[in-house]
Amino acid sequence: MSSVQTTKQFSEKYKLGSPFDLDNDIAYHAWLENKMDDYPQAIEDIVVEVSDTKKLSIAEFKVIRDLVKKTNMAIYAGNTGSDPDKAIPVSLANQFGLSLPDDNMGADDGITALRVAGDEWRGEYIPYTNRSIHWHTDGYYNTAEHQIQSLLLHCVTPAASGGENALLDPEIIYIRLRQENPDYIRALMEPDVMMIPANINKEGEMIRPDRYGPVFSMLPDGNLHMRYTARTRSIEWKQDPLVLAAVALLHDYLHTDSPYIYRGTLQPGQGLISNNVLHDRSGFEDDDEHKRLLYRLRYYQRVAQA
Repeated sequence: MSSVQTTKQFSEKYKLGSPFDLDNDIAYHAWLENKMDDYPQAIEDIVVEVSDTKKLSIAEFKVIRDLVKKTNMAIYAGNTGSDPDKAIPVSLANQFGLSLPDDNMGADDGITALRVAGDEWRGEYIPYTNRSIHWHTDGYYNTAEHQIQSLLLHCVTPAASGGENALLDPEIIYIRLRQENPDYIRALMEPDVMMIPANINKEGEMIRPDRYGPVFSMLPDGNLHMRYTARTRSIEWKQDPLVLAAVALLHDYLHTDSPYIYRGTLQPGQGLISNNVLHDRSGFEDDDEHKRLLYRLRYYQRVAQA
């Protein structure tokens, strides 16, 4: 892989400003050339074998960091197998400066155990079932002050069958939309383009009110942030022709065989570390010996140095 730079490093080096500023075509095209140079086109290209997940070597750290700089994600392959110790993913996250977890209602100290939940309240939510999950970024329903910047998934036990993830760098879909029509990006940056309806439980109690927000936004450091869900019951789009055309193009791209959409099933001891990339999950089936368990960690920070 060629020399990799973060968006901030790129902007500072070339004094061009953020490439995600729609009024800055010079910065965008310079960044685009750097972004797509030697971009990995297979999931195998973003897998890093590590000897000790809790204490990466300098070389292992740098390879993972550079992959996240390039693609906003990397997959680590450790040798911990089906060890259920939650310290394994936490220690890896800490090595990349992740220390502000999103302690959502399904989490225990910021760690969510994703498995079939039976008759518990979790069973009302798709991540705790064996059903498929449509494309989304995590925390798209969070407040503006608590946006999920990074996501880590760690596999303890895969299902007997199924449970495959598809993964896509949000900057790739940004590029696709901007190349088609920069006004698509402008429309998706509007603060009311996306409305996530209130979450009301079976007892009629409001867990979360309606939330409005953009799909794309620029972070203070110049990086790109994306909020999205393909679930039609979980979102109401602004009824504007430009918005609807942009959303349709986005949806269609997610259902192509693009080489930039990676597909794979995490195995014991493997995990994803990312700047909250777009992802989905296929349905799965457990059996007596293979009951799917993944740990999910979400943070309010991006992966350090990436």
